[in-house]
Amino acid sequence: MTSRILIVFLLVFGINGYAQINHPKASPFAVVEQEVGLSKISVKYSRPATNGREIFGGLVPYGRIWRVGANESTKITVDTDMTVMGNTLPKGTYALYAFPEASEWQMVFHKNISHWGDGRKDYDLKEDLFRVNVKPQKNLHHQENFLIAFDSITHNSTNMTLTWANTQIVIPFTVDTHAQMEIEIAKQIAENPKAQTYYEAARYLQEQEKDYELALKYLNKALELGGDTYYFHRVKSLVEAALGDYVSAVKSAEKSLEISKSLEKDEFVRMNEKNIKAWNQLLKK
Repeated sequence: MTSRILIVFLLVFGINGYAQINHPKASPFAVVEQEVGLSKISVKYSRPATNGREIFGGLVPYGRIWRVGANESTKITVDTDMTVMGNTLPKGTYALYAFPEASEWQMVFHKNISHWGDGRKDYDLKEDLFRVNVKPQKNLHHQENFLIAFDSITHNSTNMTLTWANTQIVIPFTVDTHAQMEIEIAKQIAENPKAQTYYEAARYLQEQEKDYELALKYLNKALELGGDTYYFHRVKSLVEAALGDYVSAVKSAEKSLEISKSLEKDEFVRMNEKNIKAWNQLLKK
C-alpha cells in the first residue's frame, strides 16, 4: 500500500480501520464569553443532560474529581489578571475541576490543561493554581443541560454560575477595571485627544464616582474643543452637582436643556428639567 493510499485509508477509516462517522454528541460542546469592564472571560465546555438521572451524589459522585461538564476537561481563559474569592487568577487558560459534596464544593483552577476528561489517573494536586470552597445553592427550576453562565455583571465584577438539575454553584470574579481605565485614559489623552476623548474620560469618572475635579477639567476641555453639546453640558452638570456646586450645575443643565429642546432630544429635556428642579430646591435650603 503506497503512502498516499495509506493516508486516504486512515482519513476515511481511522487508525483502527473502522469507518469514522460524524454524529451528534450526547453532550454538545459550548463556548460562553463574557466581557467584564475591559476584560473578558471565556469558558469552553460540554453540556451533558440529566435524562431523568440523579446528578450530584449519583451520576457525579460526591468526594471525587469532576470535569465540570463532559468529554474533555472544561477550560477557562481570562485575558487579564482577575481575583476569585481572594485568590489571584493570572491571565491565561486553566482547567476547571470540582470536588462536589452535599454541603460544600471545592472548585479547582488547575494549571495543567493537557488531561482528557477529569484526568483522574494523572491529576496532580501540586498543579492546582488554587482551590475555593463554595456552598451549593438550591436551583428552583430544573436545569436539564449543564449550564455555565455569567450574571450580576458590573465594570469590575461578575458571578460565574454552574447550574445542573436543581443545584447551582456561584463563583464571584473581580477585576481592577479602574486601573486599566487610568492607563487607557492617559494613553488616549497623551496621543491626539479630541473633544470626544475628553468627554468619554470625564463620563467614565462621573459614572464611577471618581475624581470629579479631574472629570470637570476634562469636560471644560471637551467644550473648548468641541463647542456646546447637549450631552457635554449634561455630564458637566452632574459632575458639578457631585462637587456640591449646585449654582454651576443648574447653569450647565439649563444650557443642556436649551440645546436638547432645539434638537428634540426629549429624554434629555426630561432629565435636565428634573435635575434643575431638584438642585434649585437644594439651593433654597
